[in-house]
Amino acid sequence: MSRLAVRKTYKLFVGGAFVRSESGRYDRAGDFNVPRGSRKDVRDAVKAARAAAAPWAARTSYNRGQILYRAAEALESRAPDFAVERPEIDAAIDVLVHYAGWTDKLQPVLGGINPVAAPFLSFSLPEPTGVVGVIAPNEPPLLGLIAELAPALAAGNTAVAVLSERDPLSGLDLAEVLGVADVPGGVVNLLSGRHAELAPALAGHRDLNAIVTVGAGPDAQAAIDRLAAESVTRVRHAAPARSYEDAVGDALTRLEAVTELKTAWHPVGA
Repeated sequence: MSRLAVRKTYKLFVGGAFVRSESGRYDRAGDFNVPRGSRKDVRDAVKAARAAAAPWAARTSYNRGQILYRAAEALESRAPDFAVERPEIDAAIDVLVHYAGWTDKLQPVLGGINPVAAPFLSFSLPEPTGVVGVIAPNEPPLLGLIAELAPALAAGNTAVAVLSERDPLSGLDLAEVLGVADVPGGVVNLLSGRHAELAPALAGHRDLNAIVTVGAGPDAQAAIDRLAAESVTRVRHAAPARSYEDAVGDALTRLEAVTELKTAWHPVGA
């Protein structure tokens, strides 16, 4: 007997749950329905990321590295299900493994004891900046997203990402991978929809600490700069990573963009 296949309906990934857009709007991507996120979804995602920020930052660097490595494992096992070329998936997996190795190296590389000409001990420690927004590029949809998510997570931040507008399916499939990869709810939040609608709402949110835009044009970059300046949100504009080398060649720059240095002074001999 013939049967009708159950057509897959994708959902947003917010707070560790798969949710429908509050607007109820959907776009078509091939044979699939893709939720079109709204400004309310952006606010919900930032709220979830803020609630998860302190617990995630409080985890040991070793544990965060384990979770990133587990995400790479889960992505490897789901690779045949992604509608992108295998070389892009392989590069994305390797990027996750690379930044998993950075988690316990941030402190010795970015921190240290500062030489001062005074009877004080001065030292600096790297800390996560908090909630990081990511405007992913249209191409490559998976590698371009992971190249920005991985350093943010490795540094102890939580993230809200607006997926590729042209090809959001790989980002939404990534949500299903993260859902089984021990990533705590709210640490990564993934939204599909129109960049023109979601990017300004994310950049202008006052509970965002940093935002990374990838492949945006000059006009879009200028608009994000203006919105972010109102709440002193850190901004990094980047070109899309199209290979593993692009994503890890400037790893320290990517990590520094989402890291704060806390410097302490202590009197010596007092």
